[in-house]
Amino acid sequence: MTEALGSTATPESGRPEEEVAAKKSRRGGKRAKKGPFGRLALFYRQIVAELRKVVWPTRGQLSTYTTVVIVFVLIMIGIVTVIDYGFNQAIKYVFG
Repeated sequence: MTEALGSTATPESGRPEEEVAAKKSRRGGKRAKKGPFGRLALFYRQIVAELRKVVWPTRGQLSTYTTVVIVFVLIMIGIVTVIDYGFNQAIKYVFG
């Protein structure tokens, strides 16, 4: 018998979607059997694996990025100082 368009059965298993979702949501396998130290070790192994994927900048790129950041911060400090000085003078003028 062919299935209707609104059927809840999945094509690969022929079971309703709720049953398939219930099986997928169960915790099982290696992840649930590890203790807290095993999970912590897995976490650190995953961190090391992710750090190996990072494309680290060269020394020249790093010095360029550092210079750009320092110059930007100095410019922002200057802008905030000028605005602060202006507000200070305005408050002195208004309140005497």
